[in-house]
Amino acid sequence: MPSDTAATKTVLAFGDSLTWGSRPGGAGRHPHADRWPSVLEAALAGRARVIAEGLGGRTTCFDDFSAAADRNGARILPTLLGSHAPLDLVVIMLGANDLKPHICGTAFGTAAGMNRLVEIVKTYPYSHGYRPPQVLVVAPPHFCETETGDGWPAARRSIAESEALAGHYREIAARHGAAFFDAAEVAVASPIDGVHLDAANTRAIGEGLAPLVTRLLD
Repeated sequence: MPSDTAATKTVLAFGDSLTWGSRPGGAGRHPHADRWPSVLEAALAGRARVIAEGLGGRTTCFDDFSAAADRNGARILPTLLGSHAPLDLVVIMLGANDLKPHICGTAFGTAAGMNRLVEIVKTYPYSHGYRPPQVLVVAPPHFCETETGDGWPAARRSIAESEALAGHYREIAARHGAAFFDAAEVAVASPIDGVHLDAANTRAIGEGLAPLVTRLLD
């Protein structure tokens, strides 16, 4: 059974601060219109609603008890699949926080977490006859050196490990019959903190995703 109507689809954008819309350097949040889920929805021109589920610090499957919110994506995703059903597409852009050295630190470990998230979407026991939504795995933009301090990206994350994520994610998507998009092809991190995006690059992700999402929804 499809979602609400053939004309109006529902997309879940599941991510971290890059989806929430964090400005670089801890300067708050981009306006609603500049966040990539909003840009994607606008580009779809009424074809779909895009539900933005971004949380700063969220990981794929790792615990991080340094904040009040539960940041473990694998623990919260089943709840979101149930509360937002029926869904036609789940877009997952996570991994930037897994690469913090004190959480995981490696692209290999991060990829294992992404693999688990795709499994969750594919195997969740959807009710009312709804079938599993399609999955779009998105590799986040690469980290970059910062223009101040010691040059390390925020939390001393590895630029090389961030560059390795896309290859792993592409393999995971192929294994599960999911779609793949490399956000590094359209967006670059800000040198203010080496991780987060300015408004133009945040918007570029939504614009870059729009043609692929349109094809998937068709």
